[in-house]
Amino acid sequence: MLAIGLMSGTSRDGIDAALIETDGDGLVKPVAFHAQPYHDGFRVRLAEACGRAMTMDAPGFEPLIASVEAELTELHVEAVADLLGRSGHVAEDVGVIGFHGHTVAHRPDRRWTWQIGDGAALAGAFGIPVVGDLRSADVAAGGQGAPLLPVYHRALAAGLDKPVAILNLGGVANVTAIGSDGALTAFDTGMASGLIDNWMQAHGDAAYDAGGVCAALGTVDEARLAAMLADPWFAVPPPKSIDREAFTIHAVQGLSLEDGAATLTAFSAAAVARGIDHLTERPLCLHVAGGGRHNGTLMAMLAARCGVAVRAVDALGWDGDALEAQGFAYMAVRHLEGLPISFPGTTGAPEPMAGGVLFRP
Repeated sequence: MLAIGLMSGTSRDGIDAALIETDGDGLVKPVAFHAQPYHDGFRVRLAEACGRAMTMDAPGFEPLIASVEAELTELHVEAVADLLGRSGHVAEDVGVIGFHGHTVAHRPDRRWTWQIGDGAALAGAFGIPVVGDLRSADVAAGGQGAPLLPVYHRALAAGLDKPVAILNLGGVANVTAIGSDGALTAFDTGMASGLIDNWMQAHGDAAYDAGGVCAALGTVDEARLAAMLADPWFAVPPPKSIDREAFTIHAVQGLSLEDGAATLTAFSAAAVARGIDHLTERPLCLHVAGGGRHNGTLMAMLAARCGVAVRAVDALGWDGDALEAQGFAYMAVRHLEGLPISFPGTTGAPEPMAGGVLFRP
């Protein structure tokens, strides 16, 4: 069927909307993609909502978060309408929407995760069934609730030589490793662009380090980098996940703009290298998706620190910007078919789990 997938990631830069044709198994055909950026005011409010949610003991009503959720849902309605218009399709052509929402807090250590976004309102806006709340069941069962993309990565990578790994660089980084026997292992490796973006916004009067140009002009402070990598989380074996707010730019305060950017970029790359060391088989290649693949300095640091070939997934004919949104469309169809989206090797769930909540129009 035709399915729409929607993703608002930890980079907080906007909504990715993808239309694919899939059976939720081996058939995947990308049809259309649209990226809708957030305006600065909403990006600030979204960050405030995330900060507020991380102070709470559990998800619940909070006026700021409720207001941001309503605005977020309306922006997703606009993104779907735009995607349909660009693709030449109408709502009646689409079988389901996979609606990730936006993660305002991720606390698997407390058995909860919180993605805001009104699935019922989105279903009502288009008359299309919506599958949302894709992480909560996994976390409630004792899993990490992340990453969820491995099942989609496995479908895309069916023809690649194994062992292989797909690395997603958003605000947080996560890796999917597919062994020579086809076994899936997946986990968050740490930060990707999140801290770099925070640094540039706080000190560089820029939303992000475009192309990694600022970091390329700096020098890595190895002592500060070592201190950041000493966090015990990096020694924890996978599967594991982490919230974007788990680390801050405090560790590099006092450095120049360029040196701070270089050190935080090295932190992201070195964390991936630590993650690769956890794998039982070293991948032949690290195929990179997400916005971080446009950061040339980060890509070079990944190659140097991981010791494996590093290539953007676009070289495989995949759209590295659309992959996450496509994945949630794929998972929505799997939900309708009763197929699992998370596994013991990807989230630590006790058994393969279907996940998601269906909202009918």
